[in-house]
Order: sequence, then C-alpha cells, then structure tokens
Amino acid sequence: MRMFRPSHLLAWGCCFAAQAVMAAGPAPSTRAEAADRWDLAQIYADTAAWNADAQRLDADVGGLAACRGHLADDAAVLRKCLDLRAGLSKRLYKLYAYASMHLDEDTAQPASLELMQRVRLQDARLDEAESFMDPEILALGRARVEAFMAADPGLAPYRHPLDDVLRKAQHTLDPAREALLAAFGATSDTPATAYTILTQSDLPWPKVRLADGSEVTLDESAYELHRAAPDRNDRKAVMDAFFGALKGFERTIGVTYYGQLKQDALAARVRGYADSMSRALDRNRLPRAVYDQLIAQTNANLPTLHRYFRLRARMLKVPDMAYYDIYVPLVQGGPALPLPRARELMLAAVAPLGDDYVAAMRRGVQARWMDVYPRPHKQSGAYMNGNLYDLHPYLLLNYHDDFESLDAMTHEWGHAMHSVLSNGAQPYPTASYATFVAEIASTLNEQLLFEHVLATARNDDERLLYLGSALENMRATFFRQAMFAEFEYQAHARADRGEALSGESFTRLYGELLRRYHGDAVRIDDRYAIEWAFISHFYRGYYVFQYATSFAASTLFADRILANEPGARERYLEMLRAGGSDYPYELVRRAGVDLADPAPYRALFARMNGIMDRIEAILARRG
Repeated sequence: MRMFRPSHLLAWGCCFAAQAVMAAGPAPSTRAEAADRWDLAQIYADTAAWNADAQRLDADVGGLAACRGHLADDAAVLRKCLDLRAGLSKRLYKLYAYASMHLDEDTAQPASLELMQRVRLQDARLDEAESFMDPEILALGRARVEAFMAADPGLAPYRHPLDDVLRKAQHTLDPAREALLAAFGATSDTPATAYTILTQSDLPWPKVRLADGSEVTLDESAYELHRAAPDRNDRKAVMDAFFGALKGFERTIGVTYYGQLKQDALAARVRGYADSMSRALDRNRLPRAVYDQLIAQTNANLPTLHRYFRLRARMLKVPDMAYYDIYVPLVQGGPALPLPRARELMLAAVAPLGDDYVAAMRRGVQARWMDVYPRPHKQSGAYMNGNLYDLHPYLLLNYHDDFESLDAMTHEWGHAMHSVLSNGAQPYPTASYATFVAEIASTLNEQLLFEHVLATARNDDERLLYLGSALENMRATFFRQAMFAEFEYQAHARADRGEALSGESFTRLYGELLRRYHGDAVRIDDRYAIEWAFISHFYRGYYVFQYATSFAASTLFADRILANEPGARERYLEMLRAGGSDYPYELVRRAGVDLADPAPYRALFARMNGIMDRIEAILARRG
C-alpha cells in the first residue's frame, strides 16, 4: 500500500469474519426502502459520472511524471509533488468506494464487477506512476528531508508518512525495480477476487429442509443465520450441507489461497524480509512481540474457553457439545429490536464517551449512511467504509431486528465514529488509521453496549441473553481470531519455506487447530475442518489477529472509562482523533495499553470468567 493511502481497505470488509454473525431472531420489520439504503449518489450521481471522473484521473496521473528526478530540487517542489500524490490518492479512493459498494449492493451484476476491475487497474497505474517517489525520498536522506521540513511549514502533514518511507530504506528497491513491481500489482488481487466471485456468486450453494418444513438455500448469509437455529437437527443439517458444499471446491479454493500465500512469500523475499510475517507487521511497525504474546496468552488460557463450552453445553442441555452447537444463542428469543429502537439503545450505550461523541453519532444514524437489510446477492456480513475523507463513512449491515444485529451495528458505528473523529482532526495524509487501532474503536463500543443493556435488563432471562452474547463475542472475536492467527502463521510459514500446499493440506492443518482450541469440550466432525475455506480474511495476510489484540485492548479501555478513571476517556478519544499520525502500536501504548504485555489479555480472561461466574450464580438461584 502506498504512502498517503489508507492502510486498511475497509470497503473489502472490516468485519465479515468477526462480526457478521446474525443469529436467528425475529423477522425484519416493515421498512421504507429508500430510508434504509445508503445514498451512493452523494459520491457520484450515477455510473456515467463515475466514468467521467475515472477518465479525468487517468489523464491527471500523468502529471506525476513532471516530479520524476526533481524531488530534491527544493522544499516547495517536494511539497507540490506530495500534494499531487495525496490528491490523486484521495480521488482514487473515491472511485474505489463507489465501485466497491455498488458491487456489494448486488454481487451478481457484471457491470458492477467491471467497475471494480477498472478501479483496480487504475490503482496499479497510479502505483506504477508514483513508484519513483519513495526511492527519490530515500535518496534525499533524513537530514535533507528534515531541512526541507524546517524550510516549508506546508510539509508538516507529511512528517509521519515521510518518516515511514525513510525507515524502510533497506526494503525499498531502486526506481526501475519499484516500477516493475508496481506494474505487476495489477494481478495482486487475483486470488482474492477469484475466491470472492466463486463464493459470492458462482458456487452452487445447497438447499436444506428445516424442521418447520421450509427450504432454504445456504449461501453465506443464510448459513450465518441458520447455523444458530433453535432445533439441533437443523443446526447439524445446515453445517453438514454448507461445509459439504465447500468441500466440493476444496481443491479450487486451495489453489486460490495457495496463490495468495505464494504472492505474500515472494513479496517478502523480494523486499528483503525474513518472512511474510515480518513484512506484514512492518507495514505499521508492529512488534512481533504482540503476535507472540497473543498466541502465548491464548494457548495458556484455553481452559477458560473450555469452561465456556462446558457451560454452554449445560445451558443448552446437550450431553455432548458438538461444533454445530457453537452459534445457537444460550437464551432463545429476546426482545425484538426494530431499527429505530436499536439506534436509541446504541446511542444510550455510548454516553460514557461524552456528549459530543453521542451528538455526532446521532447525526450520522439519522442520515443515509447505512445499507441495512439483507437482499438476494447483497454482500454478506457487515463493514464500514471510511475511505471518503471529504464526505462521511458508509456502513453495510444485514440487520435482523435482534440483539446480535444491534451488536454488529454498534461495532460498525465504532469504526464510523473513528473515521469521523480522525477525518475531523487530521489532514488527509494522516487521517487513515491502521486496523490495529480500528478494531479497538469497534469492540469498545460493543462492550459499552453490553454494560448498558445488562444494567437495564428487566429480568434474569434478559440478563442471560446479554451475558451469553458477551461470552460468544469473546469466543468469536478473541479466541476464534487467535486460532485464525495461528492458522495463518503456520500456512504462511510453510509457503515461506517453499512447501507445496493444497486444499487438503489446509484442511488438515485447520482441523488440528480446531481440536486443540476446543479440547475435549467440543466434538469436531472431520467434515468441518474445511471451514478455513469460508474465511475471506485469509486473503488479507496477517489481518485477523488484530481483532483479538484489539478486543484485549478495548477491555482495558472500557474498564477504565466505565470506572471514570481520571483522563481515561480523554486519552482514548485522543487516540481516535490521532488517526494515522503515528505508528499504531505507539498510539495505543500512549493511550495506556501495551499489547506486547500480558496485562490486557489477562484483563480479558478475567472479564470472561467473571461473566461465567454471573451466569452460574443465576443458574444457582434457579436451582
């Protein structure tokens, strides 16, 4: 990803894997179609306007050629060229945002896919056109760059991005080789694109007949809904059928994923990194100690996860907890939460973040920033797209009028408010924040929601609903993502060593991890080890671990904010407003949490055990 461009393509999906689970619940309420769909016309009036802007961008990219060989002339020239580069980047992301969301509205439309293909080609052309800039900045050297910074205050917004270029000197190639790599960039998304089209549009999803006599087609969205069915036989049938369909494409998906791993390994080798993890973490100067601490702490505390599974089996009254029992809510039903009611609950929950935060969120939820309800061929899951610096965030949901949907919406609005605060406080070159910080903003809002609904629950049944949901959130957002992180590390390490890998070998590796993480508390059917093929985030190397680290960080932040610890809220909000003005690990540590230290992880495990204590106390009262 080039300098001055967001390091997180959130339009690709902030939360498909971690927060896209919509439990079975009440049918969605009657809705006004326009009010509940985002308004992409605020970006471009139509595709004709998009095409016209795309053509203008193609022409304007050529202006970068005048900068080649002149960045060292003086401070004014450097600033002019950096401004041009940032302006082109911002315009490209506007094109990207519209094209990606237009496709996500209906993934079966070939015309929308063509827009995405075109913007990715433009991305590659801009990469190639600007490929000389980082080597020329490196040739300037730190002392000359500092002198230019002192001579021209207009360079101030570029201080951190320039430092990021200079520190990567040993991994930056000469201009000719950088241009060659940029030219090949047009093919870099091929494995991910092939996987997305296969799973979203072309794969023949199976049909299953449920206990109530209804027949459903198990695409990804329907699978996420019906795997939480109240009837245990339905859950098994859904999981068997869905994973059976994936198993039929094990070889094909294995090829696409292996292709991604090989690209990552090659990129690391060409740039002189020890392995693909080193390259991935170095994008944002994340210490490897964070990844190691996450895996070590998770494995040391697997008994906490196993305790949860045993409690789940007790509450569900199943003698042998199976993998298809993972997603069903511990308490069935719960209050119906139509969108207007859900919005008010969310706004009340975030009150501890202050009146200004609540007011800004209220303005957003009253505007058409969201595409709310599921439709055929709509992208599954949920995400926030914050790539539009001069406009506002957009949010995709698949809302089902239940608490899990409210939780997912609150998660995404945490991201949206992060973008609102960052874009409002930072110039474009430092407005984009890293995922390492982004997932703290989203999961903290979820934890505030949990505390609010628990405090206002009317009875023990409702309390159990929220306590159970919180436990499941910890399993899915922390333990599950940590397991994914181990899978990614092992898969990448094998590709880095040049091993030949297939869908079958990925399935075998994933199955071993499934059994270790779930222990003897959960029965794992061999057929479910194909689940790796369902996780789209694996095509964004070393991404998912940040869900887990962020959840640990947000636990400490939430505890301190709710306890009214002096300065806690201000330090947290300042971290959000800081955007990408410093390296993300440093931003989080400056706000009071060190993710290379065991403390945040231990806080999360303590909270999880405390929630289970509260559930067991309710069960004891009931005899």
